[in-house]
Amino acid sequence: MPKINYRTPEEIELIRLSCQLVSKTLGEIAKLIRPGIKTIELNKAAETFIRDHGGVPAFLNYNGFPFSLCISPNNQVVHGFPGKYELVPGDIISVDCGVVMNKYYGDSAYTFSVGEPSEEIRKLMQVTMECLELGISKAVPGMRIGDVSYAVQEHAEKFHFGVVKELVGHGVGTKLHEKPDVPNYGKRGSGIKLEEGMVIAIEPMINAGRASVRFWDDGWTISTSDGKPSAHYEHTVAVKKGKADILTSFDYIEKVLKEKNNT
Repeated sequence: MPKINYRTPEEIELIRLSCQLVSKTLGEIAKLIRPGIKTIELNKAAETFIRDHGGVPAFLNYNGFPFSLCISPNNQVVHGFPGKYELVPGDIISVDCGVVMNKYYGDSAYTFSVGEPSEEIRKLMQVTMECLELGISKAVPGMRIGDVSYAVQEHAEKFHFGVVKELVGHGVGTKLHEKPDVPNYGKRGSGIKLEEGMVIAIEPMINAGRASVRFWDDGWTISTSDGKPSAHYEHTVAVKKGKADILTSFDYIEKVLKEKNNT
């Protein structure tokens, strides 16, 4: 059995602080997303914001990853490199951010649309967000990892979307990736039993087409095998009686997006 770290309420509060900085960083990125901006500019802004607020970018130099954000446009699923690519109307981009502060980690991701998304992409984003919410609803004591996984898979496949199987959610604590793994597919009632004190990142990665993916030669970037778009949302949550405690937040992002839509 893998060693799982059960966190005290005090430790969960420290993880929450890191998660809040991640959430605020993604809110700052939301302000900058527009046609014509280079993805490397988003990366620079995130690193500056994290450091200015007492954190360290968790992804930078993690196993050699050379950036502070994973930015994955369109058919890239995850782990995309920020670079000279300029966003254009109709793009979607998954932005994945991690922070370490006081030795504890936070991790979250959000998929943004650049301008108005097509109906197909809007549906993909909506269903992926719903997959996240359904997965989180199972993160209570007595449930099992398979219950979280099944909730995500069943909802995505209801809409004939592909569920990425090569990549999983994970425990979060004093390391960015801890046990247990949290797949986005599985059987109800299977896997490790969830208990209070467990902190996990739930992160559905859902493809508009086939589930299969392609690994790039850069050793990091992963894209859909059929070139269709992919969406990705992630929250870090603490397993808690009654209802999971969501430590990250999309509120900062949604506030910015609402303001943008009103201008």
